[in-house]
Formats: sequence, structure tokens, C-alpha cells
Amino acid sequence: MTGHEPPVEIDTSKPHPARMYDWFLGGKDNYPVDEQMARQLLAVDARGRDMARVNRAFMHRATRWLAENGIRQFLDIGTGIPTEPNLHQIAQRTTPDARIVYCDNDPIVLAHAAALLRSTPEGATEYIQADARRPEVILEAAGKVLDFDRPIALSMLALLHFLDDEDGAAELVDRLVDQLAPGSYLVLSQTTGDFDPEGAARAAALYKARGMTLRPRSHAELSAFFHGLELVDPGVSLSADWHPELGEVIDVPGDEPIPGYAGVARKA
Repeated sequence: MTGHEPPVEIDTSKPHPARMYDWFLGGKDNYPVDEQMARQLLAVDARGRDMARVNRAFMHRATRWLAENGIRQFLDIGTGIPTEPNLHQIAQRTTPDARIVYCDNDPIVLAHAAALLRSTPEGATEYIQADARRPEVILEAAGKVLDFDRPIALSMLALLHFLDDEDGAAELVDRLVDQLAPGSYLVLSQTTGDFDPEGAARAAALYKARGMTLRPRSHAELSAFFHGLELVDPGVSLSADWHPELGEVIDVPGDEPIPGYAGVARKA
């Protein structure tokens, strides 16, 4: 396990996205403040749990697709609290020698990092405690496990909507992608306000009131993060619509789409 950030106490006075995500998925590693915020978001859109489950299922399908298409190295930034099966378990089922580096900034994820490190004997897993906004720290630590001269799948799932444009979200993605070898992939998912702008604005206001950022992005705005890369079919799509034939399609009530986009793109 690699720690490049000073020790941080778990702050239970304010919600954290990783712990809220855990609550939406039915986990136990969250605090009353996280549940309170999550329930406020459910009052805005009752499908919050479905959003989390759909995003999680996309991660499983995308990881499976990448492993089946020859990727042996994965860098997952914004890992969240472990919920099995984790990314490394999906990847190593297909390719046991896969090497995975996880990164998150919530100390509670560090407390559960042992679950992220149960690698196959042939492969490797590592956990970095670092903030996504410090790419140099992440790249240095990841380089001790991953070979950046060979293809890597970089995933930032349900992460970029916590970074505003003014926080350098696009620059962060570009900095990381620049370090990837040809044949690498970028995997992104992101919430959107395209289907309910008013609801998205209310959710963003809830985050702002708690001192946090929520930046829903349109289809075009998420697509811009993939500039210069070759999008895998079907391109940037609803998360639920990305290669459903790979399994784990989440049945959700109603006809309205779950408001999240996702995409996978290759660096030539």
C-alpha cells in the first residue's frame, strides 16, 4: 500500500461522495451525515440508488471488455469503498496476470484497502491514498506497479462531476492521458442534467450548501474529455446502454433514462 498524503482523520461532520455512494449501494461504511445527504438527493430524484447501481454495472462491463481486448493494466482513480466484485476481480477473472492500481482520497477507503489488494498470484493490486487533483503524485506511485510504456486503462468513474471546470477537470484528464502509452484506454462516467435540468440544479445546490461540488455535464461536455482519442462503439452513451450484451443490465422502474453518460476511448 502506498501513502503519499499525510494522515487524515475521517471527517464525520460532512458527507463524502465515496461514503454516500456506499450508502446508495446498500453498504454499511458510511455515517449519518452521508445518509442524510443521500436522502436529500433522493428527494430530488428518487432513483439515486439506481444511478449508483447502473454506474457500477457499467464499470463491470467496461472492465470485462477491456480485459477481453488485451488490456493487462488498470489505473482506477476515485475508487470508492470496496464493493465486490471490485475492478481487479473482474479483470483478473479474464486475465489473471492483470495489474491494478486504485486511488482515492477518503481515509475510510484506506481503512478497507485490504479488500482491494486481494490479487491473484499472477497479478498485482496496489492502493494509493491521494487526491485526484494531484496527478503527479498518482503517476509517480502508480509507476511503481504499472509499466507506462505499455497500454493502461485509466478509469475515472463518477468522479469528474465532483470537479468543476474551474478546478481544472479537463487539464487533469489531459495530464493523465498524456502519460499513457499508445493502445491505452480512457474510461469515464458522469452524471448529466440533460434530462432534468431543474433537478440537476437542485442537486448541485445541495452539494454547494455542504461545501462540495456537483457539476453535471451534457453529452457534448463529457464527449470533449475524449478529444484526440478513438471512441469505442457506441461512443458516449447512456451508461445503461454501453454494451448491455456484456451482462449486468440493471432493471429500473419507469421509462425515463438514468441520467448518466459513459464512454471508453482508445489512445492511438
